[in-house]
Amino acid sequence: MKKDPVCNMEVDENSAIAAECDGVIHYFCSEGCKERFLKEKTCKIPRTSYDLIIIGGGPAGLTAAVYAVTLRMNAFLITRDLGGQAVDSTKIENYMGYDFITGPELIDKFQYQLIHSNYIDHVMTEVEKIKPAEGGFNVTTSELKKYFAKTLLVATGMTRRRLKVPGEETFQRKGVFYGNIQDMSFVYGEEVAVIGGGNSALQMVENLNNVAKKISLISTSKFTADAVVVERVSKLGNVAMFEGYNVVELVGDITLSGVSIRKVATENTVKIPAKGVFIAIGLQPNTALISHLIDLNDRGEIIINSDCSTSHAGIFAAGDVTNAFGKRIVIASGEGAKAALAARHYILKQKRKNL
Repeated sequence: MKKDPVCNMEVDENSAIAAECDGVIHYFCSEGCKERFLKEKTCKIPRTSYDLIIIGGGPAGLTAAVYAVTLRMNAFLITRDLGGQAVDSTKIENYMGYDFITGPELIDKFQYQLIHSNYIDHVMTEVEKIKPAEGGFNVTTSELKKYFAKTLLVATGMTRRRLKVPGEETFQRKGVFYGNIQDMSFVYGEEVAVIGGGNSALQMVENLNNVAKKISLISTSKFTADAVVVERVSKLGNVAMFEGYNVVELVGDITLSGVSIRKVATENTVKIPAKGVFIAIGLQPNTALISHLIDLNDRGEIIINSDCSTSHAGIFAAGDVTNAFGKRIVIASGEGAKAALAARHYILKQKRKNL
């Protein structure tokens, strides 16, 4: 694998777009990155100023990026990865145009549309600092590269919550997982536990159904997944449901061997054998980067208005990082499109003010 010298994306040299410059062959993810590279080589001045910088490459950020291109906006996408939490979704049902599609499949389509059909300047890296500046914002990445934008669109999504119980850190990558693992042979024919009561947790149970010998589904409260999903899981013959139980400890020697759980409001503790534990107890918004500039609610989500604007003029937000109702991929995508439209409207309004 090679790295695109413009955006840092890993590319396969056998299928990547190649170009020779000063006797060296470079490999690119798209024609857009190749043209940007050759132009900057000629001009000797890297492009660092934009009307809009989008931070985050999940469904909200990617949709916003595509809309920014179609709106002919001078925009730039900065993201650690492409896909966000959607990559872990093995079953996406009723996303418009698809009765069923997996997260990786949908993100592949987003990525193709982003870098081939609707190219936008982009870089694969972390944003470390955002600071207000005259007429906009200065954005610093982990490589200490600095960019300027008149507006920002924050679509940084969420990360998985942890149990914070004894044994969780000890057995990281030794039986403790926070999503679906690629190599199911680790738990093939074994007893496993899934912790959580939402759609993600119950989808994990369905994915493990034909792999694991027995699955223990553990939830502190009543299952909150869609009723149709709960009904499907309840009919599986190798699933034991523990509703109203707290996880006390993850136990084992070199690798995980079991889970200790306690019935809520009682001293009744049960130890369940498990070689693998799949934790899906919710997500927390990634707002540390921007919390010093905008208002958050008591859950740490960015408070947005109906047009995805925030408490700070020029900053917009979309997707799971916000207080928008419904944490769904289709909702995040719609919010991303709305936020891009709102950012464009804001820029045009500011231009009219300055005439």
